Amino acid sequence: MSDAAQPTAAEVRAAAEAVKTALDRHLAAVERGTGKDTPTVTEAFNELAAAAEAYDELLFQRYNEVTPFDIPGTVPPYAGPEPEAISVLIRRDYTVAEPQRLLAQAQRVEAVEDETDGEDPGAGTAHALDIVFGEFEADEIASRHKEFGLEEGDSTLWVTVLDEPAEPGEWLEAPFEQPEQDRVICRFDASAVFDEDEDEDDDLGSGLRRAPAYVGELDDDEDLEPLDADR
Repeated sequence: MSDAAQPTAAEVRAAAEAVKTALDRHLAAVERGTGKDTPTVTEAFNELAAAAEAYDELLFQRYNEVTPFDIPGTVPPYAGPEPEAISVLIRRDYTVAEPQRLLAQAQRVEAVEDETDGEDPGAGTAHALDIVFGEFEADEIASRHKEFGLEEGDSTLWVTVLDEPAEPGEWLEAPFEQPEQDRVICRFDASAVFDEDEDEDDDLGSGLRRAPAYVGELDDDEDLEPLDADR
């Protein structure tokens, strides 16, 4: 980024003051709230996360420094018209932890269907994945991933607004284009990072837990990927 495009020191300081204000508002909302689903707490959380993200970005642009906060990027909660159609975008990452278990599942499928035609069903992991994901629903694989020799990675689920129901085949050529941020109604993330953070907090005796992804949480550079971390 050129010097001319960099934020001023005053802009960085103003962003820092916005974080302080949002932090006070969040604490006040928590003190007055009745639980994690209190609307005012959710709103204050989103405002704090957005302010912290803005400050972190300006701090990096101006001074090439970052904050120690691990707060997901946010956009304002959905404020558009009531949706008549939605799109659910899901990404789940897996590691092939036990290839032989995966190959054995593929062999079972081909044996039942009797479609091997002399081909070795264990010829390769890619072939086995093709068979398994063609036979089982993605949700079933997610719930039984260990049986297929898979280890869960990060996952995300986004619910986004559509102007109108899509025509059959309309988006198949490019199904995972990033949606506009103001069309995201909600997002749910799952990651081992959340568990690691909780373990560290337990060791410290702080009782703190990673906050969940709230309405509209996005990262412009993030691929679509489903999240149910507890706050």
